[in-house]
Amino acid sequence: MKKGILALALFTCLTITAQNNTSYWQQEANYSMNVDMNVKNFQYTGEQELEYTNNSPDTLKRVFYHLFFNAFQPGSEMDIRSRTIADPDPRVGDRISKLTPSQQGYLKVNTLTRNGKPLQFEEVGTVLEVELDEPILPGETVNFSMKFAGQVPEQIRRSGRNSSEGVALSMVQWYPKIAEYDFEGWHADPYIGREWHGVWGDYDVKINIDKNYILGASGILQNANEIGYGYEDEGVKVKRKKGDKLTWHFVAEDVIDFAWAADPEYIHDKRTAADGTVLHFLYKNNPEIIENWKNLQPKTEELLLYFNENIGPYPWPQYSVIQGGDGGMEYAMLTLITGERNFGSLVGVTAHELAHAWFQHLLATNESKHEWMDEGFTSYISDLAMNEVMEQGQENPLAGNYRSYMRLATSGVEQPQTTHADRYTYNAAYGATAYSKGAVFLSQLGYVIGEENLQKTIKRYYDEWKFKHPTPNDFIRVAEKVTGAELDWYLNDWTRTTNVIDYGIHAVEEEGNNTRIVLVRNGEMPMPIEVEVTYNDGTSEEIYIPLQMMRWEKPGFEEEQIRKDWAWAYPTYSFTVDKPKSQISSIEIDPSQMMADVKRSNNVYPKPQQE
Repeated sequence: MKKGILALALFTCLTITAQNNTSYWQQEANYSMNVDMNVKNFQYTGEQELEYTNNSPDTLKRVFYHLFFNAFQPGSEMDIRSRTIADPDPRVGDRISKLTPSQQGYLKVNTLTRNGKPLQFEEVGTVLEVELDEPILPGETVNFSMKFAGQVPEQIRRSGRNSSEGVALSMVQWYPKIAEYDFEGWHADPYIGREWHGVWGDYDVKINIDKNYILGASGILQNANEIGYGYEDEGVKVKRKKGDKLTWHFVAEDVIDFAWAADPEYIHDKRTAADGTVLHFLYKNNPEIIENWKNLQPKTEELLLYFNENIGPYPWPQYSVIQGGDGGMEYAMLTLITGERNFGSLVGVTAHELAHAWFQHLLATNESKHEWMDEGFTSYISDLAMNEVMEQGQENPLAGNYRSYMRLATSGVEQPQTTHADRYTYNAAYGATAYSKGAVFLSQLGYVIGEENLQKTIKRYYDEWKFKHPTPNDFIRVAEKVTGAELDWYLNDWTRTTNVIDYGIHAVEEEGNNTRIVLVRNGEMPMPIEVEVTYNDGTSEEIYIPLQMMRWEKPGFEEEQIRKDWAWAYPTYSFTVDKPKSQISSIEIDPSQMMADVKRSNNVYPKPQQE
């Protein structure tokens, strides 16, 4: 007996310890880099000092670095994947396979030491595997010193030189970057062209480049009065050092990456927003686009203020909108976008990428695993912002996302949102899942818990998880705290399965002076149901049917409007209204159309004539 009691006590103690170890932590990586760029051959060399703190409860015996530019070589995983997937990204196609050695990208580590001692490492595609001479203990801070060399690839995907719009350098994912280690372990994913995960830290970066080039970058320029080009303080005379090159010195704090772009023809404009954020705009001196880029600037401020109000305050002192890249892509404190667009498109892409400053760089989910939390939440808020800032007047700004999701759900190729971003069978399915289905997740949650509660949830999510790495469960737990509802079923069915919502009106039967309405659940995903019954005299009544497993009722309904709960396992549900069938003009499930029901034709009575 004593042994049994002792074993039970030991098990209990271990269980409590394990539970305590689940408290939140994150690693820290502070970079200091000096880079010298040769704009004639687009090769560069760099020195990197990395101060890495292991805040995890684990002992680390090895580390990994990302070497993203190695993807732009014939035979790389990005190249092969693009040439074997059924619907390749047209920006990539088979272009990587045709790059000559001088056009290819590469990133090579020449030396690497830890606290002054050389380390053994191996380059494996886009990942550097590093064996440590001694483990990094929990709470320990170590210093890695590195010398590296790179070549900027022809502009193909995000990074590159000489873009289709003539931008010389789009420098993103350009340096050896330590991989993220979190409660799930290392995230040393190869770069195949999708998303990534990053470690929080500070960056101190010096870029030595031809003096005729104008730069925009993550962080704050430290030597503006030496550089000029519109960065200097007003009324201060620029004092440049002699020579063919200038050294641009930037510092960025509390970010998960560092990006920059450079071109000798950039126009640089600056605008200070009402919240004090300094907005920078860098774009080509092309007469055909200048007017659009000038008009973009006040709209960008409006967008910034909209996101401040509807998510939470933008925390960094600056943000840059820069012409470059191959479409639109967000980075720390900046975005690269293609600039030869009509005005609406230019504002639209800026809205989306700026929103990523919140739903990625401030709320830094692992977008390789939970890409819908990044792209979907960003699509949701940017569509709402565009509707207001551009005065579009759309009743449902998310309608396009609903249509895209419906096509996906009925396509036969949908995969769960838990699918890793690189593992989708079709690029189109990835896009619709990450962007559209992700946006509908939020919009439809507003249907489930009420719009006011949704807005409270988004703001509380910002407050509780800014500068952290939230997971899907963290978000839905915030929604549960705001409302008191049980919402695990919503997260599970919408994101971890391909179950669809399909409710219908099964029968409308007269019972004396009353009418019995029978609803049917055809799809596997549960939902609370709202029904509107309209009568011949023009009056109508709204009826709310709570979902039993939700253990909660949506606010906004009077007691007489709320019927008994619908338990999911029952395929049908009936209720009565106190008027005869002859007086009923129409019945509709979800008149708001905010529930993503895949077959709306059976949501209405009488049935459409084509039925």
